[in-house]
Amino acid sequence: MFSLADLPLPVKTFGLLVGSNLFMTWAWYGHLKTLGARPWIVAALVSWGVALFEYLLQVPANRIGFAGGYTLAQLKIVQEVITLVVFVPFAVVVMQQPLKLDYLWAGLCLVGAVYFIFRS
Repeated sequence: MFSLADLPLPVKTFGLLVGSNLFMTWAWYGHLKTLGARPWIVAALVSWGVALFEYLLQVPANRIGFAGGYTLAQLKIVQEVITLVVFVPFAVVVMQQPLKLDYLWAGLCLVGAVYFIFRS
């Protein structure tokens, strides 16, 4: 039988963070498309409900990663990379925003951040 404990540390940590980020991105921005005609309080309450699932994945991800030896700074920088990796397809596909070269430049800056935070 499959168990989360059997997976390598990076797969557990970063996989859960990707899942968390999918929920976070929807909670933060999905309401702009799906609940635009509703009062803001409805959008906020629905977003809080979605964000609960974000936290149910994000908290264990950070605990697993931190206990496994990732530093707080490493977890934060990886979270930012994952945020961009999730956000760009969401913005383009779901929200129908134009794909911009600026996403590439932002991604390259994050690659630099990953390099510096993991080099020591």
